[in-house]
Amino acid sequence: MKKIFGAKKNKDPPPSIQDATERINKRGENVDDKIKKLDEELARYKEQIRKTRPGPSQDAIKARAIRLLKHKRMYEEQRNMLYNQTYNLDQVAFAADGLKDAQQTMNAMKAANKELKGMMKTVKIEDIDNMQDEMMDLMDVSNEIQESLGRSYNIPDDVDEEELMGELDALEADMEFESSAVPSYLQPDKETDFDAELNLPAAPTAPAAVPISRQQVDELGLPAVPRASIRS
Repeated sequence: MKKIFGAKKNKDPPPSIQDATERINKRGENVDDKIKKLDEELARYKEQIRKTRPGPSQDAIKARAIRLLKHKRMYEEQRNMLYNQTYNLDQVAFAADGLKDAQQTMNAMKAANKELKGMMKTVKIEDIDNMQDEMMDLMDVSNEIQESLGRSYNIPDDVDEEELMGELDALEADMEFESSAVPSYLQPDKETDFDAELNLPAAPTAPAAVPISRQQVDELGLPAVPRASIRS
């Protein structure tokens, strides 16, 4: 059957935007090279026109230069057309990239939405509120326990503060009375100097020792005996 009807040919995939852009850029580079060569030839003809005298030879050179200028203008129009095509392809590529990014963003948001829905099924607001209420009740019970444990057993709860203040004032009055009953000379005074009040003489001090080098010695090197002691 394949020999009669022929086998179905596999179609080549359509070129991508990147392939089309690269192809157009190569064509633009070829056109630029041609324009560059024409500019070099035109510069050479311009120099020949400047050196030759007016006449048939100069007119022939001008005709060749005009023909090159026409070719150059044609290549410039082709280059501008290729530039416009490249610009259009860039715009299409930018739009395609934007759509791809938007599609990826949508897919990510859908996956996140699905995951959030699954998480919300396991978490309920009522359970959170009940847990908060239980925590508050536990904190209140804990505070009551702490207050109960910190209560003193010796101090009754019905103590009158005014009565306690009266007892404190009476205690201060008793302390002032006891301090006034002691004579003044028996009361210690930190700023009084007892030695200055009694006018006692200062304690004697030992005489300073005279160095041996300042004492008089005899011919044997011993301290000399005073003459008064010798006479006695």
